[in-house]
Amino acid sequence: MPDHVTGFHAEISTRLDALAAEARAGGLDAAIALMSDAIATGGVIQAFGTGHSQAFAMEIAGRAGGLIPTNNIRLFDLVLYGSREPADLVGAGMERDPSVVQELYELYPIHPSDVFIIASNSGVNGSIVGMALTAKEHGHPVIAVTSLAHTMAVAPKHPSGKRLSEIADVVIDNHAPYGDTTIELGSGVKAGAVSSITAAFIAQLLTVGVTDRLAAGGALPPVYISANIPEGDEHNHALEARYGNRIKRGVAPGPDNPWKVGQQ
Repeated sequence: MPDHVTGFHAEISTRLDALAAEARAGGLDAAIALMSDAIATGGVIQAFGTGHSQAFAMEIAGRAGGLIPTNNIRLFDLVLYGSREPADLVGAGMERDPSVVQELYELYPIHPSDVFIIASNSGVNGSIVGMALTAKEHGHPVIAVTSLAHTMAVAPKHPSGKRLSEIADVVIDNHAPYGDTTIELGSGVKAGAVSSITAAFIAQLLTVGVTDRLAAGGALPPVYISANIPEGDEHNHALEARYGNRIKRGVAPGPDNPWKVGQQ
């Protein structure tokens, strides 16, 4: 019987080793510089991903050991804070629909100094490409995390005919193969997706790099500590308060909700 544990571990290890080598050679430096400069000038890092790439945005925004001036832009917010209905979230319709982007962008109080980091394995869906184009139209730098092997093998789905990698100022390859899966199981069946794992590694390398760069410049990096250690909440809430409603952390809908449409 095949040893799939060893095989999958090798697939993951090879890709993480390649990413680490690229990072040591300066391959993430441009992205780290954009993110650090945004924070140093009062900006917020706007992270966006759909489908399983939503996990990348969660690694960037709102977690212990992560940077505080960050937002996780979610299609789900169009239901919580926008005009969409819960049924609209069923399936991949919204993910592929470029028309959702303008309302989604306007849900957030985006400032000129903000930088966008957008993750998509395929890099071709309508909302992903649309958000990248919208961010660029408003003068924001865009960092892409995508599979170059996959995105160049499929046709763009956005009316512009562009891929995420063709819009971004900085492109980071997540090293996932076409189709994402890595383990052959016979009869044409494959499993063992890797993009979520490599994307999480990239997110944490970027977070560590930005934190180190800010500290080297003499600034106190605004980093979350775990809420489950003494004084964690106090530390985090004090730093969050510096950004006011520019960062979103689970605000409930209501008449006084600053995240409702028209109340930014």
